[in-house]
This record gives sequence, structure tokens and C-alpha cells, in this order.
Amino acid sequence: MEYIVKDLMVPISEYATVPEGSTLYQAVDALEKAQEEFDYTKYRHRAVLVMNKNKRVVGKLSQNDVLRAIISGNTHVEGLEEAAQFGFSPAFIASVHEQYRPKGRSLNEICSGPANMKVEDFMKTPSAGELIAADASLDKAIFQLSKGNYLSLMVMQDKDIIGILRMTDVFAAIFHAMRENEKIAKT
Repeated sequence: MEYIVKDLMVPISEYATVPEGSTLYQAVDALEKAQEEFDYTKYRHRAVLVMNKNKRVVGKLSQNDVLRAIISGNTHVEGLEEAAQFGFSPAFIASVHEQYRPKGRSLNEICSGPANMKVEDFMKTPSAGELIAADASLDKAIFQLSKGNYLSLMVMQDKDIIGILRMTDVFAAIFHAMRENEKIAKT
């Protein structure tokens, strides 16, 4: 079967979303609710989409972004990753992070402060490389996912993001195509 991006994407209507101005807690809660309602024959969602007042996607908050928010909300070191451009080694940067990492605190204590931070402070706005047309071929999507090292792409129709193309869904299509090719080769 010849797929285009739109055939494999998850529509926005099936994705966890929160409006701009939401707290980190509200975003995590929306993701948890989406997981509870999710069809378990498919892969789970790993991000929340942030919508503006016009119901347009303006960013994405991944599970990793939430973890970074929790850590940044509990440390006194901000912007340390930029130190690498001045010649500081990754080992040195990691040692400074470790020095300021919250130690001996419960999960409830670590999560209490960042829960009220705004999603805009941690969400990622899509770069040009993370956008793909709904009618693009699957080989173009595979190229973008692999070259950009992305876990998903935002699917565009006209000027609107209408869905998410996840690497897991592309991989499933690849696997099924390989399986079919193998069956044909054996006959």
C-alpha cells in the first residue's frame, strides 16, 4: 500500500491538548486523561499539544520537557547547557548539574513547585524541520524523521497543524510492509 502522511497521522482531535496559559500540572493531567481513553491497540501519546485562543497548535510539551521543567524548577542553574559553546566539557556541565540536583527530597516535594509553572515556559514550538504536508509521501516523512532525529512531525494542511505523525506509526507501517515483502518473496 502506498501511504501518504495523512493516512498515518493522529488527528489533533485524538491528541491531548491544553490552552496557552495552562499550568504544567494541567498539561500532565491532560496527558494522563488521554492515556486512560486511548485505544491500547495503538502506541500511547507522549506529548501534549498547546493551543492558542484560535484553537491553533502553537507548541508541544513532551514527557521529556516535563522532566526538564521539574529539574529546572528545583535547581539554581539555568542556561548551563550553553556553557558548552565556551569550551566546557559535557562532563563538567553534568557535574555542575549533579551538584545542584535536589537530593533527599520526595517525589511530592520535587513536583510541588513546578506544577504551577506555565506550559509556555517549557513547550517547544515546531521548527521548519518538524513540519510536513498532509499529502507528503511516506519516504519524505521517513527522511525528515531520521535526519532531524525527531520522534514526531506536525502535519500541515494549508497553514494549520491538523495532526501528528509519530515515528512509532511510521515504523509500524514499515514493519508491515517488510512482512508483506517477506511473504511475497517466500511464495
